[in-house]
Amino acid sequence: MTQFDGDQPPPFEIAEPAIWRSPIIFNSPHSGSVYPEQFLAASRIDLASLRRSEDSFMDELIGGLADAGFPVVRVNFPRCYVDVNREPYELDPRMFTGRLPSFANTRSMRVAGGLGTIPRVVGDGQEIYRERLSVDDALGRIELLYKPYHRALRRLIHKAHQTFGTAIIMDCHSMPSAGISHDEPRRPDIVIGDRYDTSCAPLLPNIIEDVMSGLGYSVARNKPYAGGFITEHYGNPASGLHAVQLELNRAVYMNERRRERGPRFRQVATDFTTLADALAAIPLGDLGTFRSAAE
Repeated sequence: MTQFDGDQPPPFEIAEPAIWRSPIIFNSPHSGSVYPEQFLAASRIDLASLRRSEDSFMDELIGGLADAGFPVVRVNFPRCYVDVNREPYELDPRMFTGRLPSFANTRSMRVAGGLGTIPRVVGDGQEIYRERLSVDDALGRIELLYKPYHRALRRLIHKAHQTFGTAIIMDCHSMPSAGISHDEPRRPDIVIGDRYDTSCAPLLPNIIEDVMSGLGYSVARNKPYAGGFITEHYGNPASGLHAVQLELNRAVYMNERRRERGPRFRQVATDFTTLADALAAIPLGDLGTFRSAAE
């Protein structure tokens, strides 16, 4: 497997302010665009096709929030190489030579769709690999990339929880402006995912909807995206841990065909700052279960 060396950015980066303004962590797990050469050589499709699965520029849209007192996490490796928004071992046995470990989840809906921890397909179902991969390759990617990322994210969540008594993860993604099915209605500008009212206090999606609607965005909840592994796994409101997934329509801020920033790019970044300010103003006790940092 290709390592991320001194000539490349690290697998992921955390911009952590010296002083946290609030317990809100902004995360961009799918904007990575550093493609290992061995991966490209093993792919049956070209780089442009692989890149269609990226949440292009989402890391840039939220990157300035670190200067405003919010920690920001960005992943640099592509989701089609390792997807950190999955369980650690959602693996499709059809992809590999050799036997997967007994603890691998081979029957999830995401695996069935080709979108496990090591994805089999991108975009509209294009197969990525020419040949089967070795099980050791898959397990190596998980050990070297997936697990260190989640350890770092848990560290931030723990720090927020210890300092403020609560933690909020804003898991930021982007979605294609149109779905694969022609029957799907026009997608809204933003989809808020809270796993159908289970991953966070209701106040958070309510405020997000109010703020973004007030800024002129059309907003929907949980359809077509209710939140992935990160939202489900780290969201536990009863313990003061809140996770919300935000899906931003790519047509709002970029040219999807040319993969270029659009004319509204800077304004959208400013609007994310407005949203962060509004969330930071929430009295923490209003989020429900709250443990004082001094306890």
